[in-house]
Amino acid sequence: MEGLGLSSFQNLQALSDLLSTHQEEDDDDDEGYKNGAAYAQMGPGQIGPPPQTSKDKQVSTAYMKKNSKDIWSEEEVAEDSQYDDFSDPRPQPEYEIILKQNVGAEDLFLGLSRKDPSSMCCEAMLVKIKLPDTKATDVALDVKEKFLDLRTPKYKLGLHLPHPVHREEGTAQFYREREELEVTLLMNRPMDSINLQ
Repeated sequence: MEGLGLSSFQNLQALSDLLSTHQEEDDDDDEGYKNGAAYAQMGPGQIGPPPQTSKDKQVSTAYMKKNSKDIWSEEEVAEDSQYDDFSDPRPQPEYEIILKQNVGAEDLFLGLSRKDPSSMCCEAMLVKIKLPDTKATDVALDVKEKFLDLRTPKYKLGLHLPHPVHREEGTAQFYREREELEVTLLMNRPMDSINLQ
């Protein structure tokens, strides 16, 4: 643009005039003085439309407290908290959650199925619960989509599961010699059809 006779300041001034929304009056005949004074005061913040004043800004409604008598919002309440029973004095048994995946030779040696050791590639969840001095007939087990409820005469366990599961497709097996209940639950996640191909 130097070949066309325009300086870099004139390019900046022309760009500012194009992007600004207000029209300035050109009553001053001394063009050199006007350009020099504008050049001294102009910075990157002067390009484009003028900034909005504080009275024009609208406050986001995401952080505003609602004008209701609610003590807390639905987002603040833990999911499945209605299953928690704090009045029951029975102790919670020891438990362990293990994520499982079906791995074949093509996965192990060739890596053909895009499986990796992350939890996103796991198909099932194994919950091992230690129940000393308990018979298999004394165990009452109820599985919801994200909650496992186990009751025995000596123990109670209300476990919030880390992933949603198919509540009807699980299996449970009690090992008398180890005094342990193993519950295998198939996971139900929205992206499983993509991740597990």
